[in-house]
Amino acid sequence: MEITRKEFGKIQNKVIYAYTLKNHNGMSLTCINYGCVITDILTPDRNGMMENVVLGFDQMEDYLKCSPYFGAVIGRVAGRIKNSEFMLDNQVYQLTKNENNNHLHGGSKGFSDRIWNVSTYQAEDSLSIEFTCTSSDGEEGYPGELSLTVKYELTNKNELVISYQGFTDKKTIINMTNHSYFNLSGNLKDDILHHTLKLNSRSFLELDEQLLPTGRVLDAEGTVFDFQNSRMLKEGITSSHPQVVLAGAGYDHPFILSQEEEKSIELYCESSGRKMRIETDQPSVVLYTGNQLTDDFAIRGVNARKYLGLCLETQGFPDAINHSNFPSIVLNRGKEYHTNTKYIFSVD
Repeated sequence: MEITRKEFGKIQNKVIYAYTLKNHNGMSLTCINYGCVITDILTPDRNGMMENVVLGFDQMEDYLKCSPYFGAVIGRVAGRIKNSEFMLDNQVYQLTKNENNNHLHGGSKGFSDRIWNVSTYQAEDSLSIEFTCTSSDGEEGYPGELSLTVKYELTNKNELVISYQGFTDKKTIINMTNHSYFNLSGNLKDDILHHTLKLNSRSFLELDEQLLPTGRVLDAEGTVFDFQNSRMLKEGITSSHPQVVLAGAGYDHPFILSQEEEKSIELYCESSGRKMRIETDQPSVVLYTGNQLTDDFAIRGVNARKYLGLCLETQGFPDAINHSNFPSIVLNRGKEYHTNTKYIFSVD
């Protein structure tokens, strides 16, 4: 096992470093201290070929110019907040508007756009990197000074564990996630249309034309949103389901994870044999199938295009602060925000 560091680029004369964690099996994770961005995850296919299974860049300039949140940590609140405002204790908070009239992924300078402090650790069977920062009171319009820790741990069982921790000095809201785009074909040899997905979920949140939750919970069973028994993504993406059409011919929806069963997600690519299993303590996962990826930039020599990667963003319900029937994302003073998601890589 080893951890290595090299210079990745600069932002306003501040050096950005890339850290690579490599386990006993040769699997590796590379991330940078800008936005906690995961640039590479190298895993073997069924023939033992090590290839990258996430979308990312080799140059800092590409992240600044082109990246649609590739590999980044999102916060304070993932997803959209309607009209860029919310009420907390009878006070209205106005947030930065960075997607038309709405607030998206923490605003114009969210956690994905900041330089984090870094510490690295080696244990007997794992390597980890810990990112820390402080989000000031009023940043992007959010109340409370928030102390944050994001940890990536790579184990010798080919597991990546992402944990988030936060403390605030004033009541606030928080709902973090990681925005990695996965493609298990390896090195972008194919798109994700023929990936199969299994979700322990019987329902999903209805979206409006702005891709905001309407507040309605829809039944997934018997529809193209039913992934309980595994389904090829192409079947839903090419369907005429109104919610698929509304999202730009694909998925961009929060799925409610079953409370009675294990909150697990399985993604599989037949051509490579790679399988990724996700276990989380979060109540939902947003499945985004890259419907809005455009062809005006390249990813390591491959032109970007729709369906080149997919996101599985484990999180609380989007826009939860504006829906009383959604689980709360409020963090009280003196309380800890803490959540974990584990990604287990294997071959079949």
